[in-house]
Amino acid sequence: MFARLLALQLWLAAIASIPASAQAPPSGLAKAAFAAGCFWCTEEAMDKVPGVISTTSGYMGGSKKNPTYQEVSSGVTGHTEIVQVVYDPTKVSYERLLEQFWVNHDPTVKDRQFCDVGSQYRPSVFYYDDEQKRLAEASKLKWEQSKPFKQPIVTPIVQATEFWPAEEYHQDYYRKNPVRYKYYSTSCGRYARLDELWGKLRK
Repeated sequence: MFARLLALQLWLAAIASIPASAQAPPSGLAKAAFAAGCFWCTEEAMDKVPGVISTTSGYMGGSKKNPTYQEVSSGVTGHTEIVQVVYDPTKVSYERLLEQFWVNHDPTVKDRQFCDVGSQYRPSVFYYDDEQKRLAEASKLKWEQSKPFKQPIVTPIVQATEFWPAEEYHQDYYRKNPVRYKYYSTSCGRYARLDELWGKLRK
């Protein structure tokens, strides 16, 4: 257990300077990537799932290397805010992470989430291999057939590209700044809209 935690710490320390194509989680662990609007809120949702080892806020889907928050927020780099999840597949399945993703974002809109508007907030499932793609597409089809709302699901499933970790002050924001985070998430209408869409399906 200690060796695994040490390996994870070393991997997280080095990740900022390594392109996503070269990144690999520590032995025995796996990674996933989800965009669900503000990455502060996506981190909180994913951290609640038993078996998740770490969550890292960052950017994906754009053209500029090592973008800053200011650049991504301007909407000109093509990135969206995402959270990269490292998890233990012996304790939690990728399908369970997908369930958590779907019920923690609004899949009826494209270039926005709640009060945050722009392509930098577009939701997506970013898959790392063919198996994740297959499972993500199956998960989306399931919700298209059983969703508790009338609007169509428009969230895309796309291949992961380079992942760039966000600045340190964004990491674990909901823990570091609980008062500000609660004000933001409440005033943005995030949880009211999620309850409206998903109701008791949210965990």
